[in-house]
Amino acid sequence: MDVILLERVDKLGNMGDVVSVKPGFARNFLIPQDKALRATKANRVRFEAEREYLEQRNAENAEKAAQDGKSIDGTQVTMIRRAGDTGQLYGSVSVRDIYESLMLKDISVKRNQIIVDQPIKTLGVHDVMVRLHAEVSVPITVNVARSEDEAERQAKGEDVIATQMAAERADAEDAAQERAEIVAEMFEGGEAPDEVAGEAVVEGDASELQATEAELSRAAHPDPIPAEKKDPENVTLGGDLGNDSPNFEAIDGANPAPNQPKREEEE
Repeated sequence: MDVILLERVDKLGNMGDVVSVKPGFARNFLIPQDKALRATKANRVRFEAEREYLEQRNAENAEKAAQDGKSIDGTQVTMIRRAGDTGQLYGSVSVRDIYESLMLKDISVKRNQIIVDQPIKTLGVHDVMVRLHAEVSVPITVNVARSEDEAERQAKGEDVIATQMAAERADAEDAAQERAEIVAEMFEGGEAPDEVAGEAVVEGDASELQATEAELSRAAHPDPIPAEKKDPENVTLGGDLGNDSPNFEAIDGANPAPNQPKREEEE
């Protein structure tokens, strides 16, 4: 849809320019707020007839906005939010949050006049613009902190996250230095540190455990006893077969077992 701008509109053009915009943007924003007219032949004639009046009205509105901006310029609002150790917020600060904070300070602005380019998701002092007129914008600051104390420190220019990280590094270095001094004192006294002593104890226990396991293994699996050499002449048939082995002597006509004396013939 083509429209005629009645005042300067950011990213569109200046007063009197004919621009093409989406129909919804024209019907819902530009035309209801008297920022544009449909670019019809009748409205073109009307604009040229009222151009001088429109320019004067625009100048008056800009002057009034500049006066109002003096009371808003440099205003700081504080937002207390939860955040992690790295400064990342558990959530974000929205335009609505800033608008409500300004209202608490009796600063009357419209929500659509607060310009936040990117969502505020970190601790710190953030610059936000309030556009009171197409040609008048004033800056405010949004101080996002985890506590009132941090907010005061940030307002003075301190980076609380950098300070916190530096303090944590210093604590870690102090703890490491203290441990090193303790170890040095123990060596000077002729005693090994607990870590060294602990390693020795563990090694001794491991050796004893290995010896015990070897003994248990030998007990569970004894070496086979070597068989004694037997004289073949003293070995009888079935002699090693137990009580259930057959008695060859009871069989008539059987040859006697080795080393057994022959029975005397009956007379």
